Amino acid sequence: MFSKVLIANRGEIAIRVIRACRELGVATVAVYSELDRDALHVRLADEAYSLGGQTAAESYLNTEAILDAIEKSGADGVHPGYGFFSENADFARAITERGVTFIGPRPEAIEVMGDKISAREAAEKVGVHGVPGSTEVLTDAAQVVAFGEDHGWPVAIKAAYGGGGRGMKVVNSADEAGDQLDSAQREALSYFGRDECYMERYLTKPRHVEVQILADTHGNCVYLGTRDCSAQRRHQKLIEEAPAAGIPDEIIAQMGEAAVAVAKGCDYVNAGTVEFLYEDGGFHYLEMNTRLQVEHPATELITGVDLVEQQLRVASGEALPFTQEDVEISGHAIEIRINAEDPAGGAFLPSPGPITTLKTPDGFGTRFDTGYESGDEISQFYDNLVGKLIVWGKDRPTAIARALRALGELTVEGVATTIPADIAILEHADFVANEHSTKWVEETLDLTGVGATPAADAAEDDAPKVKRDLDVEVNGKRFSVSMWVPESAAAAGGGAAPRPRRSGGGGGGGGAGSGEVAVPMQGTIVKVVVAIGDEVEIGDPIVVLEAMKMENNVNAEKAGTVTEVRVAEGDSVGGGDIVAVIE
Repeated sequence: MFSKVLIANRGEIAIRVIRACRELGVATVAVYSELDRDALHVRLADEAYSLGGQTAAESYLNTEAILDAIEKSGADGVHPGYGFFSENADFARAITERGVTFIGPRPEAIEVMGDKISAREAAEKVGVHGVPGSTEVLTDAAQVVAFGEDHGWPVAIKAAYGGGGRGMKVVNSADEAGDQLDSAQREALSYFGRDECYMERYLTKPRHVEVQILADTHGNCVYLGTRDCSAQRRHQKLIEEAPAAGIPDEIIAQMGEAAVAVAKGCDYVNAGTVEFLYEDGGFHYLEMNTRLQVEHPATELITGVDLVEQQLRVASGEALPFTQEDVEISGHAIEIRINAEDPAGGAFLPSPGPITTLKTPDGFGTRFDTGYESGDEISQFYDNLVGKLIVWGKDRPTAIARALRALGELTVEGVATTIPADIAILEHADFVANEHSTKWVEETLDLTGVGATPAADAAEDDAPKVKRDLDVEVNGKRFSVSMWVPESAAAAGGGAAPRPRRSGGGGGGGGAGSGEVAVPMQGTIVKVVVAIGDEVEIGDPIVVLEAMKMENNVNAEKAGTVTEVRVAEGDSVGGGDIVAVIE
């Protein structure tokens, strides 16, 4: 077993790994950006090292900074979590070349399966077939147009080195191909550090079913049931269930066997997930994620297997302690992702800012994984996952009832969240009857009038304090110290910078139809669509705003002529800022 593990990630997944290591007696090392200096994963780790920078590219995607932290800390293992470098073969190889263990698959397997294009080819070789698609890297929108005209619309453009819906765009017609390809490439580069994309036929009403696999270095590979991840928006999951309900046992077994075949076909080791689209009694291979999934806790609750513990044990050379025949599925689990987004009207707009209150639910069969506490901040530069509510029940109806009860106990203030939408999904007759698909949230679920929890101002600390616990860095290593300061300075907040308070409005400056185009949230302008003098109609895109790794079109609410453009690509803006004027 390892003596010290560095977690090359942040948020709840970093904390999940820290806790698993602690239970095994393994010391942990956190890394952090400037914005995460006071983050919960930093506070819980045994050691922490600064990466510098604010954005992911400047910090968690900075290979040299992470390698430097590995060397300074003396870590003998690195867990990548999910996202960032978790499916980056170059990063895994850079670690292993230094004699440090990458707690995940071999770099060669990541190269094959982490690249979704070669993954399709590898699956075909073992007789597992996907939906019609291209195995060529997209370089021009004309390729998308030709494929759509040949195979039919819509077409899905997907990040070759991505997952989780990031860098995925649906093209409904030839006219959309150019803009959607550009957007997919930008998102892929921002989130995964690479912009290669490919395409495939977009099925009309599938269910998204995935199979969790676990393989060791001794030739053993098992599948741990299925998960249904069909409740999605923007191709990113809202609610996941385990096991996938309503699918015949023989189809489930075929999926599991196909998943194992795909894993063995690329000599896969450690935890991974093989994803399928299920429609009309048949299933198609979608992709393999060469990492731990966000929704892994749902599988843990129905199997009793601690997946992170097994990751650590497998990476240290141990054999799996069970066979396929030993795997038993018990009850039903539901995982609900609580994202900092305003779901009102189905928009799901990112809502960065400080969490003024976070009170989590408890009770039988109830678990909450989070990377935040009250007072922590959701930054526009990172993923907007506040936490994951996971419940277990003896059957699906019990799990749904328990999830609704737990959501009623969950309090998140200061940022808008997806909780109202989660409740609407769980209570809907289609979901209860298991008749939803991957497009159901966006095409069927009515979120009209569904509002987010109003933001609450942080409570002021009335009592003066004279003792301050501070975090300092010495040669890039983090230490926690206590200092006594004058009472007057303490009462004024001396010794620690106050957390920024969230501005009241989220909607922006211009009223509907006023001609002033305002952005609804803070973020970065990644594309300016119009120029002064352009004629626009209501609903035409004016700029593309990136917030929390998602791109959002900011559209005209009035027809007319663009008389002012106040931003350029790369500009940072705040909620309510006017970016253009239409007269």
